[in-house]
Amino acid sequence: MRALSFAGALALFAAFAGGAVRAAPAIPVTVAVDVGRPGKPVNPVWRFFGADEPNYATMKDGRTTLATLGKLAPDRVYFRTHNLLTSGDGTAALKWGSTNAYTEDAESRPRYDWTIVDRIFDTYRARGVRPYVEVGFMPEALSSKPVPYQHDWRPGSGDLRTGWAYPPKDYAKWDALVFAWVTHCVERYGRQEVASWYFETWNEPNLPQYYWGGTQAEFFKLHDTTVRAVRRALPEARVGGPDIAGAGDQYLTQFMAHAAKAGTPTDFLSFHAKGNPTVVGTGAGSHVRMGLSAQLKAADHEYAQIAANPAFRTKPIIIGEADPEGCAACQGPANAYRNGTMYSSYTVASFVRLQALAERRGLNLEGILTWAFEFEDQAPFAGFRQLTSGGIDLPVINVFKLFAKLRGRELPAVSDHQPPLDAVMADGVRGAADIGSIAAIDGDRVAVLVWHYHDDDVAGPDAAVRVALAGLPRALRAGARVTQYRVDPGHSNSYAAWLGMGSPLAPTSVQRAALLKAAALAESVVPMVVKGAGGVVDVVVPRSGVTLVVVEPRG
Repeated sequence: MRALSFAGALALFAAFAGGAVRAAPAIPVTVAVDVGRPGKPVNPVWRFFGADEPNYATMKDGRTTLATLGKLAPDRVYFRTHNLLTSGDGTAALKWGSTNAYTEDAESRPRYDWTIVDRIFDTYRARGVRPYVEVGFMPEALSSKPVPYQHDWRPGSGDLRTGWAYPPKDYAKWDALVFAWVTHCVERYGRQEVASWYFETWNEPNLPQYYWGGTQAEFFKLHDTTVRAVRRALPEARVGGPDIAGAGDQYLTQFMAHAAKAGTPTDFLSFHAKGNPTVVGTGAGSHVRMGLSAQLKAADHEYAQIAANPAFRTKPIIIGEADPEGCAACQGPANAYRNGTMYSSYTVASFVRLQALAERRGLNLEGILTWAFEFEDQAPFAGFRQLTSGGIDLPVINVFKLFAKLRGRELPAVSDHQPPLDAVMADGVRGAADIGSIAAIDGDRVAVLVWHYHDDDVAGPDAAVRVALAGLPRALRAGARVTQYRVDPGHSNSYAAWLGMGSPLAPTSVQRAALLKAAALAESVVPMVVKGAGGVVDVVVPRSGVTLVVVEPRG
């Protein structure tokens, strides 16, 4: 994988060389925030995460990463993972994991062993994270096509769909397994706790070449059986699905029609929406171009199906995987955006639009789940889609720290350089940069988030942003502390620091300490000029940067 485009390397060189390369004039931007007009409560849709590999959660860097996530919003962060019922010894591998929860004796009698899955859930709960329970995959002893069982997938080769992906040969035994598991969870964690979790069946059953070896009718039968078993063990359990891939089909419409006809309880609907990065140019002059438009179109296709169904249009919606592309464990040139601030700025720009599209259709978007975690014991900044590398925060995890600081009620925030929603959905951000904003107020505390995004991962001018605050409360006019938090090429950026060290494959203790320091969320005090009932804060937001300005009373 190419670590950095030529343009990106040039920008970093300029930063570390103290500006030896003449910078283009900054783009003047005004963000107008009406502090006196609070709206609806802030919806923390960002607090959902997930990964293919369940066993990483209990390993050293997995535990550290979960702890960071849990601190963002204790007991409100959820984690979804594949392979919670997959057979094996618990050894982690790319796009693989296992718990060995179900086996059979010589007389085909079920044996349940919750040791590994308990360890996973215990690790979540000890760090303030709750399970978003994906009920799957198929244990070897229950698979209708068990041989071969474990896949041999590797980045770029191997078959993914093997014995774990097939329907059960005995639905009664599957029913009993799910019932026993949920019953055990209630006994271990408590009824009220488990009732706060999400339960859904399988992953992307509309992709038969990857995750489902049966027919649609067989998946619907599996889903109905699963939901009945969960609800029999815990009648108040929150159940839903189908966590399909946003593949431009009508599978979600067919799922809703089936659930209504069968009377299968549905507390939430879930689907996935992914972007599609490409590489533009060749050789040293090539760069990644993100596919924001593709992700928004994929989501809106599913939104439209939900909005058209009166029986389901008020249901909470979880985008169960929302990412710039489709394979966290894959590497390659089109994924070169992941380590740096392209990923962090894309995350903000996409999440805001995914919310806006749902609101426009009058839908209830409850969560946007980032399918990224960590890959244990890999080379530093190896190019996987992850939140941390070797226990060191990447820029993308820092934007979730910014999201967590947006609380209270939404405020009107208008940037004169934020393109219209329809334009971004149709064409992405290929012309002028997307310099947008959202804001919130919590008591007398005002927070304004500003992002500077472009689909093309190349250098560009900074944005000179004037945040104009109208209607400031008296406590802020009398004297306020203004803090700027930054995630950009020069701040909260462990990857840039690693490149500056010469990209060591085995950082020394001193280098690791420096990387941890560089990864921390950067903050500084900035001035605010108060005039009448308003205030002005001037900040610089580099391209691919995200900034949060927090104005709060002194003391």
